[in-house]
Amino acid sequence: MFGISFSELLLVGLVALLVLGPERLPGAARTAGLWIGRLKRSFNAIKQEVEREIGADEIRRQLHNEHILSLEQEARKILSPDQAPAKPVEPVAEQSIAPVVETPPVVPTEPAPTPAASPAPHDPTLPPRAP
Repeated sequence: MFGISFSELLLVGLVALLVLGPERLPGAARTAGLWIGRLKRSFNAIKQEVEREIGADEIRRQLHNEHILSLEQEARKILSPDQAPAKPVEPVAEQSIAPVVETPPVVPTEPAPTPAASPAPHDPTLPPRAP
């Protein structure tokens, strides 16, 4: 896992034997083993919790998308009840949501007569104009 070879473990064991002595070494090894086991269990528990949360987020996202799709289908039914049922809706993540705006046909009309050029009314906040 950390790239520790057998020779390095042997060196650590010899140093521990010299520092702790033969009487206290078995107790120290047992305590170290218990702590390492606790750390592994803690890391595994954290890992499982994170994986559960990621799974829960994915489920929430899917439920939210399904809710949006059902609302969109209901809106289409309300807006066009006399038309045939709409085609199946693609997932929200894969489609672009843009309102459909129908424009009425353009009817040609005669241009409005333009008023004769009249002088603009005088703004009282401006200085008087020269004649």
